[in-house]
Amino acid sequence: MNVQDIVNTVSQKAGLDQATTEKVVGTIFSVLEHEAEGTSASAFFAKIPGADDLAHQYDVMAAAPAGGGGFLSSLQGALGGVLGEKAGALINGLAALKASGLDMAQIQKAGETLVQQAEAAAGPQLTNQVLGSVPSLKSHLGLG
Repeated sequence: MNVQDIVNTVSQKAGLDQATTEKVVGTIFSVLEHEAEGTSASAFFAKIPGADDLAHQYDVMAAAPAGGGGFLSSLQGALGGVLGEKAGALINGLAALKASGLDMAQIQKAGETLVQQAEAAAGPQLTNQVLGSVPSLKSHLGLG
């Protein structure tokens, strides 16, 4: 199972269009990539071809678009600076998910389906290990 299979399934089960689903999946993978660094994250991404590329495409730690942002991005920058990159990745990721126009129920359905697909691709133990290193992401996705 590759990342496109996961995007297709999440799109279908969560009732989202392909572009929105790709952004949601890429954003969640980017948060995991930044927050769950180490061998478990590397092994996880190795089991899902294309997940790494999608995470980089929607990198939550990439510079904010020039001239944009306003209060929220300055708040994110301040919190990210105070709390470190890991918390910054989560804050940026959650802001990106909310900015995609989805409500929490849609984000949770997409996240739940994504986790199910990731477990099928990478195995439940490895998926839980990676998600376990980012417990606050699980709670924001309504998974824990």
